Amino acid sequence: RIKETIPKAGNIASYIQRNSQYPIYQNTDIVYFDEAVKGLEAQLKDLEKAQKFIFMEYHAIEDAEAWHKIQDVLEERVKAGVEVRVFYDDMGSIGFINTDFVKKMEAIGIHCRVFNPFMPGLNLFLNNRDHRKITVIDGKVGFTGGYNLANEYFNYTHPYGQWKDTGIRLEGDAVQSLTVTFLEMWNAVSDKDANDSDFSKYLFHYDYAAQQTGFVQPYADSPMDNEQVGEEVYISMINKAEKYCWFMTPYLIITDEMTHALCLAAKRGVDVRIITPGIPDKKFIYNITRSFYHGLVKHGVRVYEWTPGFCHAKMSVADDCMATCGTINLDYRSLYHHFENGCFMADCQAVVEIKNDLIRTMGECRDVTDQYQTGRSAYLRLGQLFMRLFAGLL
Repeated sequence: RIKETIPKAGNIASYIQRNSQYPIYQNTDIVYFDEAVKGLEAQLKDLEKAQKFIFMEYHAIEDAEAWHKIQDVLEERVKAGVEVRVFYDDMGSIGFINTDFVKKMEAIGIHCRVFNPFMPGLNLFLNNRDHRKITVIDGKVGFTGGYNLANEYFNYTHPYGQWKDTGIRLEGDAVQSLTVTFLEMWNAVSDKDANDSDFSKYLFHYDYAAQQTGFVQPYADSPMDNEQVGEEVYISMINKAEKYCWFMTPYLIITDEMTHALCLAAKRGVDVRIITPGIPDKKFIYNITRSFYHGLVKHGVRVYEWTPGFCHAKMSVADDCMATCGTINLDYRSLYHHFENGCFMADCQAVVEIKNDLIRTMGECRDVTDQYQTGRSAYLRLGQLFMRLFAGLL
């Protein structure tokens, strides 16, 4: 039906379903959070209502104020008989938690797993991290977006000025895909005896009548296959855009294919814009990000830097009819090395809300397009060329 309603979005939805096996849903309500703290507050309220199970998978958890609020609720729910599982990436959480974190969680009844623990020495998969951010509550409500469970994401601390992050809350049929994504990764790091071979006990239909209309498609991306779903979704949106295609990303380290798609869209008259941070969290990567500006703006792409601080959100929107929100940056690590997840949305209110948020955000940005139109000095080009040698690792 989506192909009849919005053909260009329908083609992207078909690609996702055929290549990552995640179906597109209706009967799902979406709440968009333009600030991570709003997402956290909503999560806490929903966690308190959990009756059967809670699944949480995050790239980074910090044993501090934000997590303590969540942990208090999880501990109370465990006592009420709710099954609680927490899953985090080891490298992503380095410096945020101590090595005894898993034992602490298990001691209070929370099942806890670590993805790809860091070990000194040779590790061929060290660069493959779990960058996903997922919460599932009773299979009915799900959360995803750009924010991890650490204080800086909610502006409890300010290491890089203000922090801009976003997320979405799903309620309805589409939550099933978030449940599957979590369980598949949980099984991948668990002993075979502890695997959930039967997902059906966590996947069930219940009577829910969504108030909103539109199409919702949570999906996941893995570096363990030859299909770069995250990148292909972005490129497809760019190629199919007729009026505009806008992005927000904390890093901009892209392939020639992505660069070509962005430039070609701009040259055919599409309004292509990219929002990046005004204050970086990693200066070396920030310099590489800026090294891509000139090659884009000279073909008509507009670039904005968010002056209040660091924008960590990963969003895209095109032609008032389709958008994404999730964990996938416009960089090599997200597009090729990490386990990621996103949500493709079409013909729904969240698309409008994401567009409006990006418009508001651009009002807080400096437009650096003209600044990067001119050619760079030979010294600067040489330095950026050297830094680009490391782009595939960043």
